[in-house]
Amino acid sequence: MKLSNFLSGGLIAAAMALGAGAAQAQIKIALDSPPDLEGSGSYVWAHAFATYLNEHGMAAEEFQRGALGGDDELFDQVSQGLLEVSMSPLNIVGSIDKLIYGLRLPYFFKDMAEVDHALYEGGMLAKINEDTTPEGVRVLAMNTVGQASGIFNSKHPVNSVADMAGLRMRALDESQIELYEAWGAAGTIVSWAEVPNALQTGVADGYMNPAFVPLLFGHTDFLKFFTDAAVSPSLRITIVSEDWYQGLSDEERATVDAAAEAANAANREWLGTQDAVIGKLEAAGVAVVKLDEAARAEFREASTPAYNSDLISQEEIAEWEAAKGN
Repeated sequence: MKLSNFLSGGLIAAAMALGAGAAQAQIKIALDSPPDLEGSGSYVWAHAFATYLNEHGMAAEEFQRGALGGDDELFDQVSQGLLEVSMSPLNIVGSIDKLIYGLRLPYFFKDMAEVDHALYEGGMLAKINEDTTPEGVRVLAMNTVGQASGIFNSKHPVNSVADMAGLRMRALDESQIELYEAWGAAGTIVSWAEVPNALQTGVADGYMNPAFVPLLFGHTDFLKFFTDAAVSPSLRITIVSEDWYQGLSDEERATVDAAAEAANAANREWLGTQDAVIGKLEAAGVAVVKLDEAARAEFREASTPAYNSDLISQEEIAEWEAAKGN
């Protein structure tokens, strides 16, 4: 990978600081959300992880979202061994291993417990890492950032698939555009940094995210309707440098693994507090639609094209199905 891809935002100094003794250097954790222990599940994970490391003799520091670069830059830094830990989007490792896209299948997992079963008891996290670690990136954990994703928009209530017609939704990638189109809407890829402007100018009418997101990022001035569609688990990932991880002593690596377990526990406990978010949305002026079973079944049926996407094969979907253990 070219040096110019990652030498930005003070990274030359960071590279010099990391030059010798990765295990002895301070562990940098790049955040992907505001440092809000009440509103951000991703931050709950990162903070619990950093706290455990610091309490067990491994110095760790949190870096604000954007301080070390954007998602792609952070991925490059991790793969090059210049950054130890990054809180990142699920699809950031999709260029290496598409198996991870099973976690984005609509209406595939019933809850986070089922996701955890597939990842840990079912062995899917280990399978993902079989392809990512040779490229310098280890997926250390999956982090829930809130309740299952719902549909936000600025135009009108969405009570059924038919109400998606005419909406233009912000998309993460082409696969999400395909899902919106299957629902009768349009999609446009917009970086997260550009979302507020896109919503204000009408480039996008809304997005699919867990309920807390507009509250955390100040989007309730633009988004006035939320449909609690529970499309898929709301997940981010923690990626770490494989060079750094393998360069640790056995004792240090065990501490990092234990820190990840502690962070998972804190993150899942936090998820249990999120029922109150719907009330906070309503208090902020967002009208909330709770789909009845018939409407939910309609969305589920309309989502079937996602299961024939080029992003994930039928064999890989079958692996996820088996790993769920149902």
